[in-house]
Amino acid sequence: MPRSLMPRWRDYGRPRELVLRYLLLLFVLGITVGPLLWQFLASLKGTGEDVFGENASLLPHDPTLRAYREVFEQVPVATYIWNSLFVVVLSVTSQLLFSTTAGYMLSKPAWKGRRAVWVLLAASMMFPFESIMVSLFLSIRDLGLVDSLVGVWLPGFVGAINVLLMRGAFLAVPREIEDSAMIDGAGEWQRFRHLYLPSAWGAILVVVINTFIAAWDDFLWPLIVLRSEANMTLTLGLSRLQSSSFGYDQRVVMAGSVISIVPVLVLFFLTQRWFYKGVSAGAVKL
Repeated sequence: MPRSLMPRWRDYGRPRELVLRYLLLLFVLGITVGPLLWQFLASLKGTGEDVFGENASLLPHDPTLRAYREVFEQVPVATYIWNSLFVVVLSVTSQLLFSTTAGYMLSKPAWKGRRAVWVLLAASMMFPFESIMVSLFLSIRDLGLVDSLVGVWLPGFVGAINVLLMRGAFLAVPREIEDSAMIDGAGEWQRFRHLYLPSAWGAILVVVINTFIAAWDDFLWPLIVLRSEANMTLTLGLSRLQSSSFGYDQRVVMAGSVISIVPVLVLFFLTQRWFYKGVSAGAVKL
């Protein structure tokens, strides 16, 4: 490469600004990744090492997987994982089905009330889940879905944010392309399936990731709905490790937390390249 084309330090800013930028990035990295790393290292400590206190060290002196073995011995982790996967599959399927179709309809300008529906969906995101939690539970109880995985899934079968995200992605499709497809004889379903969905794959992936994380990490709603251990999801079931009946070993609790976040981390690292593109492609548009 010619020397004139090689990047120079001043192309990235002044040295002082560059150092400040990296210090800020390291600070943010420490806040976000630091607790996860500390939790993982604490789960590897033996029974003779302190997790908290003045004598506690960051690195384990004698790393061991004893805490992970005890997690699988004390609680039925396989059952919890299966229940969580069942809820996740239902949530992802329903979110994709309804958010894509509803977002497609909201992106069409040829019907009255479209903007009113958009405003209602946007306004619904202003209310926290806790404000409607009691009414949701009463509805689930009347349907006879208490202590069932369907009762855990049903309130989140579609989300307003995902509908608006898909609407924004579909609005980015040029109108001229759809007009050309209509001239070629493509019907509504054909245009939706072969034109709009392929162009919005990035936003679809964002919906999948967000839905997966929300369904997998949900704790409050399963705590309210579920009763029996056989129906508990992973996050709810692993919380039993903190009860006195299991001795409350801090290392075992840390190991259970690490187990619960591994699928989320794996999914995000595998799809992060397309995730950020999908966020920008599906930005909510007025």
